[in-house]
Order: sequence, then C-alpha cells, then structure tokens
Amino acid sequence: LLENKIELKNEQTLKLAKRMFNEMPSIFYKNSTLCNSYIRMLMKFSDISNAENVFLEMNTKDIITYGTMMQGLLENKLYEKALDIFKQMPFKPNEIILIILFKICSEFTNEQTFQLAKNMFNEMPKIFYEKLSLINSYIHMLMKFGEISDSEKLFFLIENKDTTSYTVMMNGYNMNNKPEECLKIFKQMQEKNIVADEITYIIILNACSQIGLLSIYEPIVNKIPSNLLKHHRLQAILIDMWGKVGHVDKALKIFEHIEKPDVMIYTAMINAFGLNGKGHEAIDLYRQMPIDIQNEFTHISVLNSCSHSGLISEAQSIFNNIKVKTKRITTVMVDCMSRMFMFDEAQKIIDDFELSHPPGFVMYMALLSAARNHRNSIISEKIYNRMKNLFPQKKQGLIAASVLLSNTYLSIGEDEKAKEIRFKRLSEIGKNKIVGITWTEVNGEVVQFKAHDHSHPRSKEIYAEITRISTELKENGHQYDSKWITREINDNESIESVLCGHSEKLAIAYNFIQQPIPNIIHATKNLRICGDC
Repeated sequence: LLENKIELKNEQTLKLAKRMFNEMPSIFYKNSTLCNSYIRMLMKFSDISNAENVFLEMNTKDIITYGTMMQGLLENKLYEKALDIFKQMPFKPNEIILIILFKICSEFTNEQTFQLAKNMFNEMPKIFYEKLSLINSYIHMLMKFGEISDSEKLFFLIENKDTTSYTVMMNGYNMNNKPEECLKIFKQMQEKNIVADEITYIIILNACSQIGLLSIYEPIVNKIPSNLLKHHRLQAILIDMWGKVGHVDKALKIFEHIEKPDVMIYTAMINAFGLNGKGHEAIDLYRQMPIDIQNEFTHISVLNSCSHSGLISEAQSIFNNIKVKTKRITTVMVDCMSRMFMFDEAQKIIDDFELSHPPGFVMYMALLSAARNHRNSIISEKIYNRMKNLFPQKKQGLIAASVLLSNTYLSIGEDEKAKEIRFKRLSEIGKNKIVGITWTEVNGEVVQFKAHDHSHPRSKEIYAEITRISTELKENGHQYDSKWITREINDNESIESVLCGHSEKLAIAYNFIQQPIPNIIHATKNLRICGDC
C-alpha cells in the first residue's frame, strides 16, 4: 500500500500514509522491508527529516535500508548526506549500492569523492566487472571528472556494450566539449546495429548543435524513428537545432505540426526566431503562449530575441511585466541595453537588482563588452575596476574582462596602455583561458583546429594555403589589425602571422585544399570569432 502511495504523489496521500505508519503495531517497526518502503515514500515527497528519523529509529537495518536512504538523498540533491550514509554502512557494497555511490560522486565532484569512488571501483569483486549497469555508471562518473582517457579504456574493454554504454560515452564527450568524438561513437553504434533510443538521439543532436554543421544534422535527423519524433523533448531539440543553423523554416514546420506545444516547444521556437533576427515573430509567439506555462527560460529567450533585433522598447515592456525578475532575466536585459549603448539605463537595472541581490558577474561583462564595441575606454576602465572589487575570486572571469579592457585601448590606438593591462594585470590573476576550437566539415569528415595547430597530417598544405589567401587579401587592400590580438607578440612573430594562425583561418584553408572551389564553407567556433577572421 505504501508503494501505491508513492505513485499517488500529493499532500493527501502523504498524510494518509503517515497516519497509517504511526498507527501500525509496534512490532511492525522491526520489519525492515516495511520501513524501507516508508523511507522511500517520504523521500519521494522530499520529507527528509521524517525519513532520517525513521532510519535512525530502525533497530534492524539491511543493505537495502542504506541504499534507499542514499538514493533518496541523491534524488533530493543532498549529496554530502548521502555520502555520510554510505560511510556509516557496515555492509560490503553490492552492485546497487555502488551504482548509487557513483551517481552521488558524479554530482558531488571534488577530489575526495573522486578518490572514494576510484577506491571502491578498484576494490570491488571481479565478477562486478560483468555488471554492465555498474560499469556504465562508473564511466559516467569518470567523464564528469574529465577523466576521458580512463573512460575510453574502460569503454573499449566492455565486450557486450548496450545502448546505455554508447549513450553514456557520447554524453561524456559532450560534457567535455568533444562533440566530434560523440559523433564517432554514434557511428560505431550504428555499425554494430545497436538501437538508439530517445536519450541517444537527444545527446547526438546536442553534439550536432555544438558543432553547428548542417551537413551533419540532416542524415542523423533522417534516421530518427517516427515514433520518437512525437516526443516533446526531441521536438524541442530539433527546433533549437534548425534555428541554430539558420533553417527557421524547418523549425517552424516542426512547431506547427505539434498539437499541444508545451513550454519547452514554445521556448525553443521563440529562441529559433530570435537567433535568426526575427524578433517580431518571437514576440508574437511569446504573446500567443499561455501565460501560466511561461517560465524563466521563456522570458530569457524573448528578451534575447529583442536584443538580437534591436527591439529595445519591446524588451523594456516585456521586462517590466515580468513579475519575478531572476538574475538571469536581469542579465539578459542588461545585455540588451548594453548592445544599444544605453549604459546609464543598463547600470540603473544593475543598481536596482543589487538592492536585494548579490552582484552578478555576467551583467558587468555585458556592460564591458558593449563599452569595448563602443570604444569607450573611460566606461570600460570604470566597469573593470568595479568588477575587480566585487569579484576578486573570479580569476578566470577577470582574465576575460582584462582582455576586453585591453582590446578597448587597442581599438583607440593606445597600444602601451593595452599591453600594461593585458600582461601586468594578468600576472596577478593567472594565465589560464578557455582554448578556442573551430570545427569544419569536408566530404563528410568533421575536423577541429586550435590556434597555430600543426597536428593535422596536411598541416604543411594548410599553412601554404593560408599564405596564398593572405597574399591575395593584401593585394586587394586588406590590412591586418593588431586590435584583434589578445596576447603579446613574440620576437619571431608579426601581426599577420599571429592572425593567420587563428583556428578559423586554418579551417577555411583546409576547405580550400580539399575543394579548390567549394560550394560552401561552414565553420563554427566554441568562442567568439575575431573580427579579422
């Protein structure tokens, strides 16, 4: 009966179940199966306190009791408490307990939990290596910690891989910004005739969205079974995907065939309109959408759409009518104002927000980026100094902010000031930065490049082609501008050689050596593309 109450999840059933449990004969409290079921039900209702009390009062706890508590705390995102329960357990962990443990460690990522999970994996009986669910769970955890090499070794050792094995590996590559590897695993899966499910297609479409190459999308979309295409999550991802590659017509076609769109579908379509400069269409759809299903992501999507289309008054009207202005919603509105160089208005929104909330780093980055685009060094310096005072712990973010500030000075010809900011201040906060990657697809093969990359087998040809292109550009009046360089130029480098080594240019040159007269060159990047590229 308690199991049935779990399925009927509402306040009335919780009260009834509690009353039944409290009225049962005391001898029943020794029944671990019954108590485990009651704990499970309480956890489903997020009644953590009562679940913990029942657990503490139980005289006879079995391994299922500990597993139930761990799973319940995991589902309620109380990862540290879940680990404490595991450490209290007097039994050797079985397959189920280890799966739960690896899931907890996947969410509660620190060096201590990683070592705990590794130790448990290394100490488990050899027979457990045959438990596919357990191995899949451990691979997922390794990927969450960025341990790609160990994940790959374990994955290739699995003899009877199932759909979940491939899906976990694909998702891991996506998490670690390696969508091209995700595509390779999907191809292996097809070659082995492993049937993909809805989750698999969601993950592979997310990989496609990261790479952003149309030629990859279409063959994958064409393989999705018609029964899966009826699922809203998949429909929303397809709408989003087509929007990202500029095929808003295909996104709209999917949307119009959905009988009862939910919030995911509406938001994806609004976002697709916005990405393609169709701000008015995005606003119209937002206003057609039932108000009771609008959420934070819907508001963000429509405000972004206004921002991309320069519809500032419409954005202000929508923003003013949003009852709960979250940090993310406010950030988008600040970005919208900043793009129109309305710095005072943007600062006013920030000031109002900070009356009742902690400062938001991304809001200031939006202001700083706009000040750079406006070539306003006074505002840029003011914003950057405020950011240093407000966010001294955000070293990685301050690196990006210092680059924007130095680029502002470069854009107005103050090279020495730019150097001072870029290098002296970077020495205070560190030099780590996200590596820029450009993807391109030629003849069905996806290739990635980093700046000044020589890892490709045809690197000599690629750089020769870049030299040819550069010569032709200069003959036609192109001038290389140092304002697009965000690092110090070494003695053996020139402005031209630094800019010609950018990953975008390598991708373009690769297309030309593969096809001297290409029909289309499609390259996408994980970061902003520099103006020269």
